[in-house]
Amino acid sequence: MKIIFMGTPDFSVGTLEALIQAGHEIALVVTQPDKPKGRGKNMQFSPVKEAALAHGLEVYQPKRVREPECVEYLRKQEADIMVVVAFGQILSKEILDMPRFGCVNVHASLLPKYRGAAPIQWAVIHGEKVTGVTTMRMDEGIDTGDMILKEEVELREDETGGSLFDRLAEKGAKLCVRTLEEIAKGTAVYTPQRHEEATHTSMIKKRLGEMDWKRPARELECLIRGLNPWPSAYTYLDGKTLKIWKAEVKNGDSERNREAGTAAGEVCEPGTAAGEAREPGIVAKVTKDAIEVQTGEGILVLKELQLEGKKRLSADAFLRGFAVEAGKKLGKNPE
Repeated sequence: MKIIFMGTPDFSVGTLEALIQAGHEIALVVTQPDKPKGRGKNMQFSPVKEAALAHGLEVYQPKRVREPECVEYLRKQEADIMVVVAFGQILSKEILDMPRFGCVNVHASLLPKYRGAAPIQWAVIHGEKVTGVTTMRMDEGIDTGDMILKEEVELREDETGGSLFDRLAEKGAKLCVRTLEEIAKGTAVYTPQRHEEATHTSMIKKRLGEMDWKRPARELECLIRGLNPWPSAYTYLDGKTLKIWKAEVKNGDSERNREAGTAAGEVCEPGTAAGEAREPGIVAKVTKDAIEVQTGEGILVLKELQLEGKKRLSADAFLRGFAVEAGKKLGKNPE
């Protein structure tokens, strides 16, 4: 098929590469404009632009693809189909209706669940056991078009936003090639979504990563994995930002549930906070390779950390350089 490919981030690159390898003609690659990055504000190409240029493909970077001149430029390509993977702009009905086979999107969830932005990270944050990818024929709504193919992916216990991103990008690339094969043969089945079952996600912002220690340990552990590698979960230690890269939920009763025993005169084991441990955000216990923190429900064991301006370290290496004692409160100090 003759394809116009639209995409911008790393997630899109695998699909572009797979379509090229499958022998399709990529008439044009459309991606977001270059953006300044870093202290020097040097203009940076999108990952899709870099991949396209490496293959000698024509790259088009409109600020607003819905503008009349952009629409006409797309029309001149006379493409059979458009493939859209995390492009970052909304297409007009005029564009959607342009190719004879329409526009196909690769979406990183099992639609109609997780429509919208960042479905990969939200799946991890919400503790999903299964997610996947869906190909669909685009319409004017946001991820509301008829579904074509789906493939499920089981989340691992240690799944992060980054690892799931890579897995779904690979699955999505293969699924897109299969989808185009079925469209070309006329065997594709278009299944309307059950809109009443739809869930929606929002964009990930940095402030989402701030740890609310009143939340259950399980939710916080999922948040840490979902925001790894970006923007990362964080708290504060002595007024400095402390990123948390890896944690585990401690099995058994929380320190809060030991209140009765402590009140009755029970002696705490060394390195363990007593009464203060009942307050979320208090360091309940410090061992040689972990920091145990009381949450709103259960204990969260911090295993990998990074203090502001310092390197990312395992908990044992971190504790060799920074003194953290039971009873220490994590989080912003009340004003």
